[in-house]
Amino acid sequence: MATDSAVSAEPSPARRLLPLLVPALAVGVVSALVLLGISLLAEGLQDVLWKRLPDALSIGGFSSLWMIVMLTAIGLAAGLVIRVVPGRAGPDPATTGLVDPPLPPGVVPGLLAVTVLALAGGVSLGPENPITAANIALAYWAGRRFAPGAPAELWVSLAAAGTIGALFGTPVAAALILSETLASRPGPGALWDRLFGPLAAGAAGSLTMALLAHPSFDLSLPDYTRAHWGDLLSATVIASAGAVLGLAAVYAFPYVHRAFRALRHPVLALTLGGLLLGLLGALGGHLTLFKGLDEVKELAADPDGWSAGQFAVMAVVKTAALLIAATCGFRGGRIFPAVFAGAALGLCAHALVGGVPVALAVTCGVLGVLLAITRQGWLSLFTAAVLASDTALLPLLCVASLPAWLLVTGRPQMQLHEDGTPLR
Repeated sequence: MATDSAVSAEPSPARRLLPLLVPALAVGVVSALVLLGISLLAEGLQDVLWKRLPDALSIGGFSSLWMIVMLTAIGLAAGLVIRVVPGRAGPDPATTGLVDPPLPPGVVPGLLAVTVLALAGGVSLGPENPITAANIALAYWAGRRFAPGAPAELWVSLAAAGTIGALFGTPVAAALILSETLASRPGPGALWDRLFGPLAAGAAGSLTMALLAHPSFDLSLPDYTRAHWGDLLSATVIASAGAVLGLAAVYAFPYVHRAFRALRHPVLALTLGGLLLGLLGALGGHLTLFKGLDEVKELAADPDGWSAGQFAVMAVVKTAALLIAATCGFRGGRIFPAVFAGAALGLCAHALVGGVPVALAVTCGVLGVLLAITRQGWLSLFTAAVLASDTALLPLLCVASLPAWLLVTGRPQMQLHEDGTPLR
């Protein structure tokens, strides 16, 4: 009898989940607004640094000299900011992932400041990691203040979902990424019960961004007509080549990080990192600068505008730039530059073998690089698919992911422990 009454007293799943709606929607909206605000600040500063200032000095905005000088200056400025702000703008970015425990709220202003500098200055990193970290810190602080009884994991998942939904323009991305984490975490209820709040936050974030900024990942690639047996071979080869390219950066990651750490000062490390990024930009061209989303759209708009060798150089340079930026101390994410590197690799394959469809080559290249860099299977498949917005490619992408995953699984990740050893 006592057991029956205890069971009947437990709230139903619907009653337990319904109170999550309001905080989830609020967190999603705020997360999108933070992302949008930082993006607009970075775009305004980028216009000043790369257009107005060189025009005033009668210097080409993307001349080799200006790229080297500007990125070196950005490294110096970022190092000085990190030196003086509270909490040094967060932990070493080489040791952080996309979704981490909450930072102290006092760290957030400095973290966002150096993120704006990196995005505007041409550093090959995206906004996802620092913006997600900032939103998690803010959501956790507000949640503990207004709902102290709620578990900390709730605010982390809501803020992460809201930010990822805003970044990709759809809550599906947030649900796919978090499902990999939540599926292995013990807890009551079905997986969709645990995704209920994050999915609401992701929907609020994506809708807010869609209404205010209209983001799009669609590269307007040529339509993929129908599958051929040869395309199956091409897909697996290109995706595997992308995985190998990404793994090269992953294996070099701890060694490059150790070299920068040997300088023992963030100002020196970031200034040197900025100089190296400028030299790489001079080698690969201005399209290899910045986070890479706008630049990859320019590549995709003219798939025959460069030779196979030029595409190969851009893929390697972008991968090297991502490696240096992520190890020398710049704050930023690795998804967007990995997309550029994969797309350039795919276009190189198309230039070498004209019979390989552009859409297939680009999406499989992106899939392989992302699998190695992020080690997130759902994220990699989703990102590759939305770039082409063509469901006919999905079966080939799923097949191509299998040999690429065999190459990357069990390997070190592009993330380090605090002692500098690779995370597996």
